Amino acid sequence: MPTGVIINALSIAVGGVLGAVAGNRVSDDFKAKIQMIFGVCSMSMGISSIVLMKNMPAVVFAVIIGTALGLVVHLEDKINKGGAAMQKVISKAVRTDRVGGNREEFMETLITVIVLFCASGTGIYGSIVSGMSGDHSILIAKSILDLFTAMIFACSLGMVVSVIAVLQLFLFLLLFLCAGLILPLTTPEMIDDFKACGGILMLATGFRMIRVKMFPTADMIPGMVIVMPISYLWTTYILPLVS
Repeated sequence: MPTGVIINALSIAVGGVLGAVAGNRVSDDFKAKIQMIFGVCSMSMGISSIVLMKNMPAVVFAVIIGTALGLVVHLEDKINKGGAAMQKVISKAVRTDRVGGNREEFMETLITVIVLFCASGTGIYGSIVSGMSGDHSILIAKSILDLFTAMIFACSLGMVVSVIAVLQLFLFLLLFLCAGLILPLTTPEMIDDFKACGGILMLATGFRMIRVKMFPTADMIPGMVIVMPISYLWTTYILPLVS
């Protein structure tokens, strides 16, 4: 049962409605400070996952090589283009009166929100962990953050934020189902290393949210794809040779 995926989608839908109702009553100072709290929470979630790491060299190697691959293929740019395409569909489905005179800024913010909710490392990681182990805690914790994040963005974007929940539900359900197929091929050590890799992405996301350093979190996503094979190769072939 994809409990975490459903809760996460509902949190965005509810947050979008509440934010649209609240409108511009929320001050810019409140938005800026609460965003800092979101970042600290993301970093805390990342640290709690990193400590599960079983094979540090394999995880570090996966993060570095995976990020290099993402940078080479310009993954972040491709995700942003996908977000722009989603934005066109969403803006046609839901009318909003929050555009005002600066439509370009509205569209850029909407694309950012689509990418944040549908292509974040935390969401991808949490959906796969949920499908592999039945552990929904990551997605549930993310849902709390997304509830308030959706509220903040909906104050300026309107009800359109709630529609993003449908897109996110579809994408995360696919990841959840695919993870169930992968689980029989894994070992506990591989899963822990995968969680640690995802934790590094969450830590980088936290730094990005508080604007300390703009880590290329989207380009880091391939590291999560290759970390389990690398972990397997490390424990099966390399570790016996060096120990």
